[in-house]
Amino acid sequence: MRAVGSGRTGPLLAVLIQVMLPAFRASETWSQNGPRLQLSHTEMRSRNSSAVFWHGGSSGGYQTLLLDEDRGWLLVGGRDHVYMLQAESLTQPMRKIHWPAGKEHTERCRHAGKNLSTDCANFVRLLQPFNKTHVYVCGTGAYHPQCTYIYLGHSVEEPAFTLLTHTVESGRGKCPFSPHESFTAQLTDGELYAGTSVDFMGNNAAIFRTSVHTSSQHYIRTEAYHDYWLNEPDFVGSYFIPDTHSLDDDKVYFFFKETAVESNQQDKRVYSRVARVCKNDIGGKRSLINRWSTFLKARLVCSVPGPGGMDTHFDELEDIFLLETKDPQNPVIYGVFSTSSSVFRGSAVCVYSMASIRAAFNGPFAHKEGPDYRWVEYKEKIPYPRPGTCPSETYDPLHKSTRDFPDDVVSFMRGHQLMWEPVIPIYRRPVFTHINTSYRLKKLVVDRVEAEDGQYDVLHLGTDDGRVLKVVSIPKENLEIEEVVLEELSVFQSPIVSMELSTKRQVLFVSSDGEVAQLPLQRCELYGKACADCCLARDPYCAWNGSTCSSYFPSNKRRARRQDVRYGDPWSQCQDLGEGFEDVELKTVYAVESNSTFLECTPRSPQAAAKWVMQQSHTQTTRELLPGEDNIIHTGRGLLLQHITSLDAGLYLCTTHERSFSRTVARYDLRVIAEPNALTSRPPTNHAASPLSYKELNLIGVSGLTADEYCEQLWYREKRRQQKLRALKWKQTSENRKARVRRQNPPDALLQ
Repeated sequence: MRAVGSGRTGPLLAVLIQVMLPAFRASETWSQNGPRLQLSHTEMRSRNSSAVFWHGGSSGGYQTLLLDEDRGWLLVGGRDHVYMLQAESLTQPMRKIHWPAGKEHTERCRHAGKNLSTDCANFVRLLQPFNKTHVYVCGTGAYHPQCTYIYLGHSVEEPAFTLLTHTVESGRGKCPFSPHESFTAQLTDGELYAGTSVDFMGNNAAIFRTSVHTSSQHYIRTEAYHDYWLNEPDFVGSYFIPDTHSLDDDKVYFFFKETAVESNQQDKRVYSRVARVCKNDIGGKRSLINRWSTFLKARLVCSVPGPGGMDTHFDELEDIFLLETKDPQNPVIYGVFSTSSSVFRGSAVCVYSMASIRAAFNGPFAHKEGPDYRWVEYKEKIPYPRPGTCPSETYDPLHKSTRDFPDDVVSFMRGHQLMWEPVIPIYRRPVFTHINTSYRLKKLVVDRVEAEDGQYDVLHLGTDDGRVLKVVSIPKENLEIEEVVLEELSVFQSPIVSMELSTKRQVLFVSSDGEVAQLPLQRCELYGKACADCCLARDPYCAWNGSTCSSYFPSNKRRARRQDVRYGDPWSQCQDLGEGFEDVELKTVYAVESNSTFLECTPRSPQAAAKWVMQQSHTQTTRELLPGEDNIIHTGRGLLLQHITSLDAGLYLCTTHERSFSRTVARYDLRVIAEPNALTSRPPTNHAASPLSYKELNLIGVSGLTADEYCEQLWYREKRRQQKLRALKWKQTSENRKARVRRQNPPDALLQ
């Protein structure tokens, strides 16, 4: 067959190829495989699906989830309601608390121009455990935030679940006014640390600390309307993380994104930040009164290295997850980022160590100076004690609290919150990137799974169009990462707004604005019925037990168990890989000369590639059929042969290749019937394919129909056409009969 693209190449085309070649080579960095398992929205809601959907609520607005692993319940915060669901199954009876906004606040909200259904209600935004018997809850209150407690009692089987209306207090500085505003809060030791706005318009954003369940009205916050502190922030997450074994060093970390003060006014960039404050910070004595005197922030970098230092940055932080380890001082921080570019659309997941975060805060400060007033590294003398250090009587008896800090320390802190060095992720690149898709990654939870060949962090990612992705990142040599997308589930048709992971029950709870779903962490049986399929999946949750692909339990020491997450090599794990050349049925297909025919071959996995080999009948020579050859179209469902000639007759072999493993999927003996003898020599059991139109080619290649489904669709189309013809013929016959009756019986004769 003739080679594609032969002939002369113009000088302009040659130049374009030279210019575009580096871009094509760089695109190899972004090569990404599709999901091993993909379930549509319809399949997720079928009877055979293991997902459980909860529709019992009538309010919507399910932005907040709180899971109690020990007691086995899930609290869901919605519009004017708080629901209690059973964590074992969402189908069990639920309980609810009605907590609406005050009528006067609802009317004031409506008169302010807000929407009565989407704004002027009490949207529950905060659910935090206060102690063993109470949960602290806050709602927007129709732009009048309020907070109180839910009493659960001591009973595990039948919790009290009542709202304490007599303890309702103002939620200002604890909960946002708007149900649509980004927000984070962390309740620890009776004090609430919150990143939120504190006004009706949402312009005055701050990081607050307020006392809970005490008569004290003392609060502390960041400086208002000061760009160096916070500049139009969107808060994402907050966590309490101890720095050392001393309680005086305990700190609360905040993660957010903001308009970068480092960028110029013409080019407003958004940077992701990590900030921290000391828990024992009580503000300054003569300056920074009721203001943080230990507040520092640093940039979080998540980028893909490029040639010549041209990195691709994912600057906008979407979600953060703290993965706890055996050392409480050193959890692992996972973040989901997206691009702010209107040209390049993508998402990435980066992972950070607490060592790199602390190194940034212990490094040099950023400073604005010089004739052009640019940000530079501060190289002057730093006052003592170092700004940002928590006061401790153990380390320095002269500095028992932040009010004992010298004036030069407090003065330095007023204008030096930003650190010079950014926080660089582990591996110096993302552990997962997802680009050129119609959706963005928005939510994240991480599960550290014990597999047969080590520990793996499995990422469960929620998107802005209702999908849930399950991804495992496998470390390789030279600090390289292999990304394996295990599942893509279309759970909802609206954005996922909250996720909770239950490692005890091995389920994932996800919510959209109108629904809550319970998803199992594994679907091992859907990977396939053979050992090779289970091994190639590389799912840490699954293993081959000798007969089926089933859940993997580290405590279950069975010799027949087979699993290989790191390499996914069936040859080293599976003993019977029988599916060889002779095990696949040889099908005889007849085709008419000058027409087309379709040879079906569907890989068992979307991550496998199909290859076709042909052995001609008259020459017995074997060659591989490559994409781009004349009269051949490779599709995801098989091979389309056009304008068939006698040279196309022979044996066709389809093999699928995945990593180091290959197997034969289909074998065909194609026999070509000469065109003059087509009508007399056509076999009764096979049919020749007629030339296909462009629309019919799309039915096979684009919509994913198999050859049988395509033929069945044509049969139904022909059947409907025949039915219409019969109906039309019957209608014409009936009208003709009526016309004959009218001619034989005039109206006057009928009246006589």
